[in-house]
Amino acid sequence: MSRLKQKIAKLIEANGPLSVADYMAICLFDPDDGYYTTRQPFGATGDFTTAPEISQIFGELIGVWAFSAWQAIGRPLPVTLTEIGPGRGTLMRDVLRTLDRLDPAFARDATIAMIETSPNLAEVQRATLGERPERITWRRTITELPNRPLIIVGNELFDAIPIHQYVKLGGRWRERAIGLDEVGKLRFMAAAAAPDPALLPSDAAVAPEGAIVELAPARTALMDAIAERIATKGGAGLFIDYGHLQSAVGDTLQAVRAHRYEDVLANPGEADLTAHVDFAALAASARAHGLDAHLVTQGSFLLDMGILQRAGRLGEGADATVRERLQGEVERLAGADAMGSLFKVLAVASHGIGLPGLTASN
Repeated sequence: MSRLKQKIAKLIEANGPLSVADYMAICLFDPDDGYYTTRQPFGATGDFTTAPEISQIFGELIGVWAFSAWQAIGRPLPVTLTEIGPGRGTLMRDVLRTLDRLDPAFARDATIAMIETSPNLAEVQRATLGERPERITWRRTITELPNRPLIIVGNELFDAIPIHQYVKLGGRWRERAIGLDEVGKLRFMAAAAAPDPALLPSDAAVAPEGAIVELAPARTALMDAIAERIATKGGAGLFIDYGHLQSAVGDTLQAVRAHRYEDVLANPGEADLTAHVDFAALAASARAHGLDAHLVTQGSFLLDMGILQRAGRLGEGADATVRERLQGEVERLAGADAMGSLFKVLAVASHGIGLPGLTASN
């Protein structure tokens, strides 16, 4: 049994079952043995590959979006350009390279901030962005950012924020928790706590016995903080993740290790734990602060932003191998049978601000 698994078992023995949210938080962020505090999970040699690692085109188009959003909100200076949950720093590296070409003055004058809670990943990001000026700063929370207009981007951010799960048993919703079985192994069980009925999705009333509902107050709290900052100081936000556009019943909690799914209780701290993002709930939070919230699929967004044209430009004069690679990257990022459909995009800004890439938004 791993050290973190032993720690979790001792916590349960001492204090009783853990909520799914508490279990996720320990597995991902334990200061000594947590997944994100001890590992570099990204890329082919890690556990999963994010869009910026698939192709430079993704980060370039996000850079175009950030510049266009800055123009749409009136080109304010000073302005803070922020990535929250920056992974290895690959996305921001490609964004800044693109901004250098679009408008060197904007790239020079904007304050660049990376919001990262993992010291391990922050060091990786510094290495990736090592050629950039020293004006790039690292923050732990959005509250540490300067009080000025904000352009903020988050890619695969919300899926790793812990969720609560509730299971329907005997016609009642009860919190799903992690306890110990008779031989001391981790197992799922039902606790006594019940959800706020007002937060349940519309199909919860007709859900069958054993159905699971996921609620994510921590995700909502983060979106509230971001939306409040944009509503009071101006700016725009772009958030991309896998998830669904409508709230619904369903169990999406999953563990990924070495690019394969595994039992979420098998190896705490050694596998990534995520759950699909309820984009409808995030959009509702942003709208509660008076912002416009636009939802589209990643495929629609990237096509609107010109992924085909950019791939064609990169392929000009290239050999067949390069063109085939570019085609594969485009299909993976924007294809209906790949990330283009599974991943969704949420863009937020003050009412009436026209943001790019949102032709099919709702």
